[in-house]
Amino acid sequence: MRELLDGMRRAAPQFRHRDAVIAGLERAERAGIPTFVCRVKDHATRDEWDAALAEATAAHEPDLVVSAGFMKIVGKAFLARFGGRFVNTHPALLPSFPGAHGARDALAYGVKVTGCTVHFVDDGVDTGPIIAQGVVEVRDEDDESALHERIKEVERTLLVDVVGRLARHGYRIEGRKVLIP
Repeated sequence: MRELLDGMRRAAPQFRHRDAVIAGLERAERAGIPTFVCRVKDHATRDEWDAALAEATAAHEPDLVVSAGFMKIVGKAFLARFGGRFVNTHPALLPSFPGAHGARDALAYGVKVTGCTVHFVDDGVDTGPIIAQGVVEVRDEDDESALHERIKEVERTLLVDVVGRLARHGYRIEGRKVLIP
């Protein structure tokens, strides 16, 4: 979040998803960027939450929706409105090691390189078209925490670059390929 805010010229709405204080959202609010809260637990069903999240997001008319650390799977209502413009990051070189534990899974498999992926979200888990990837060497002394921290450093820089390029140059999705002019 910090890197995106530092790299932004025009503010975009942000949303909250947890009760916990999130430093990135506090920083967004200090920068004058609108935020909103949409908690799963405040809705009777996951589908109701998804519809509420879609409505709250749509109220801000975003060109792109950028997920960084959101850790929630959105549903049909959200994807129907924002599919093809919902950007997410993942701490592995997709399609390898999808899911919540990319760094841990990469270490367990014994890979020599891993990294991060910026991709568009589809209705699968970490299966959307890949926009960009960054490589991180796996060191012999790495544990999950150390590797994940190095991945996050690359991921932050890559996300800022990708969002900037998408916003400045536009893009098109052709099958599994994302083309940025």
